Amino acid sequence: MSDTPVAEMSFEDAMAELEKVLGQLERGDVALDESIALYERGAALKARCETKLKEAEEKVAAITLDGDGQATGTKPVEGL
Repeated sequence: MSDTPVAEMSFEDAMAELEKVLGQLERGDVALDESIALYERGAALKARCETKLKEAEEKVAAITLDGDGQATGTKPVEGL
């Protein structure tokens, strides 16, 4: 597991670590206590990925299109 706090991870970093965590859990070659810690870390990583995806969706939704459907800019998204 990475020492980086989940809240500071980029989407890509969180997703890569989540894949590693899932791999370890699926193999089942870790002790029970470590499995619990991995599961908790995986849940936090999943939540981080979901948050970052939602932020990206909101940014995409805020793109302003002109009459021809071309992006002309963005409007501010509250809270970001």
